[in-house]
Amino acid sequence: MNTNFTQSLNLGMVGNCAYSALIDRQARVVWSCLPRFDGDPVFNGLLDNTDKGAWWAFELEDFERSEQAYEPNTAVLRTRLYDRKGQGIEITDFAPRFWNRGRMFRPLTLVRRVKVLQGAPRMRVQLRPRFDWGRQQPTVTQGSTHIRYVGGGQTLRVNCDAPISYVLSETFFVVDRAMNFIMGPDETLTGGIEDTARSFEQETVAYWRQWTRALALPLEWQDAVIRAAITLKLSLFEDTGAIVAAMTTSIPEAPGSGRNWDYRYCWLRDAFFVVRALNSISEVATMEEYLRWLMNIVSRSAGGHIQPLYGIGQEEQLPESILDHLPGYRGMGPVRVGNQAQEHFQYDVYGNIVLGAAQAFHDHRLFKKAGRAEFAQLEAVGEQAFRVYDQPDAGMWELRTRARVHTSSALMSWAACDRLSKVAAALGLPERIRYWRERADVIRARILKESWSEERQAFAESFGGRDLDASALLMAEVNMIDPNDSRFVATVDALEKSLCDGPYMRRYEAPDDFGKPETAFNICTFWRIDALARIGRKAQAREIFEVMLKSRNHLGLLSEDTHPVTGEMWGNFPQTYSMVGTINAAVRLSAPWDTVI
Repeated sequence: MNTNFTQSLNLGMVGNCAYSALIDRQARVVWSCLPRFDGDPVFNGLLDNTDKGAWWAFELEDFERSEQAYEPNTAVLRTRLYDRKGQGIEITDFAPRFWNRGRMFRPLTLVRRVKVLQGAPRMRVQLRPRFDWGRQQPTVTQGSTHIRYVGGGQTLRVNCDAPISYVLSETFFVVDRAMNFIMGPDETLTGGIEDTARSFEQETVAYWRQWTRALALPLEWQDAVIRAAITLKLSLFEDTGAIVAAMTTSIPEAPGSGRNWDYRYCWLRDAFFVVRALNSISEVATMEEYLRWLMNIVSRSAGGHIQPLYGIGQEEQLPESILDHLPGYRGMGPVRVGNQAQEHFQYDVYGNIVLGAAQAFHDHRLFKKAGRAEFAQLEAVGEQAFRVYDQPDAGMWELRTRARVHTSSALMSWAACDRLSKVAAALGLPERIRYWRERADVIRARILKESWSEERQAFAESFGGRDLDASALLMAEVNMIDPNDSRFVATVDALEKSLCDGPYMRRYEAPDDFGKPETAFNICTFWRIDALARIGRKAQAREIFEVMLKSRNHLGLLSEDTHPVTGEMWGNFPQTYSMVGTINAAVRLSAPWDTVI
């Protein structure tokens, strides 16, 4: 058996805002959770590449090389595999997504189309789903043109026009014609297999091209922005409007670090950054979807405590456990399911809620513009932000054993009050403008006084602290301070000295529960790019941005972290934060369109 393939993050993602699949350079599906992003990984080869792992491969005999690229401006992935004689096949992978009968059609279906490029190559199909986190091998049944994989909780049906006997026995056979595989729920296809696959592909390509065409792109780095935007869109769980931070769990932040977390949930902080990045290129539909989910969370909190993250169906309880039977990415466990951060107090959450919703009060394009009812709900969030802005919390980096009054949390509480004042202006409520402006001013004065460290000549990570933290760069990004303020410029300089490895930037300098961070955190590098651009160091910002573009994988995707020495990607994948940074930097740094037209 061909097992123990090399695990890496040189992966492509296909999806349709209902589920996703990650596919490696040799067209193996190595990760796909069903029936939702946070569900059972029915293909788990990313965390288990032993003979107990689960993946779906088209293995070419005498394989020599591969090529892989997205169909331009779409979420349709094409992989070409060649053998030593130059014979080859092309695999097209996608999750159907298009308008049908007045609604968005996004079934839990993966379509894989195989065609011959040249010669008569031989391949075998390794189709090995498993259930219950790899513990359960499915019962397999077959029909004339389908195979059923039956588990305790779900059944998958693969309709295909390849020889069923060869697929089941994993026997090499000559690929002498095009073949189609449609994996989905245990339902009969209404049309022919090839006709259905071809029609789904044409409709899906057309959908994504139309979607991409509506983006307001910067002049430069358009392909990078398009790929980032599609990737962010695929992180939306459209059923509820939640946005997941990443598709994976337990990819270590650094080799053997034990910093292995489950990111398949909706962090209100990450979701705000996603919404803002997509808004900046005129994709406001994601914000509208997200606000449905967000206002549910706000409503149920009734002006009280709000968790930093929830499940994509609003689940509050996400108990964290370790799965000892899975070896983990490159054998680097532990594999965690759930996330203990749900128990944390992270007080920046209130600002992230108001920031995530603010544009809905000002944007005239929306189907459902926010009004006074939504403002009343957000005011309750603002009250909570003001109550807790100077209280110790776990901070945005989710420190598990240390609480302080974090500058970043106070900063977001300021942002909540500031944006509520601006929303009140849009709604014509002068008394509420004054009320929230006064509160914002109180918090701002405290931050400028208590976060400033004379010793370090920089804004520190906490009130009265001296340690430095990249999140101080957000002071300019959310417009709390003029970027040319000498204190902010000094902070940028201090952070470069203490947190940067060349172009890359770590999160903070103080050791945490696991020691000192080893890898660079991509979003921090992008915050630095933004800050440099704002303070007039655009040439330096562009240089660093070009390095980050080279840090992406061959398909233009980024994980959470980059190793500053090896340049390798680490951390969960694809990371929405990192893709957000790509869009923000391009929009901030691009030459304007009127320089060429």
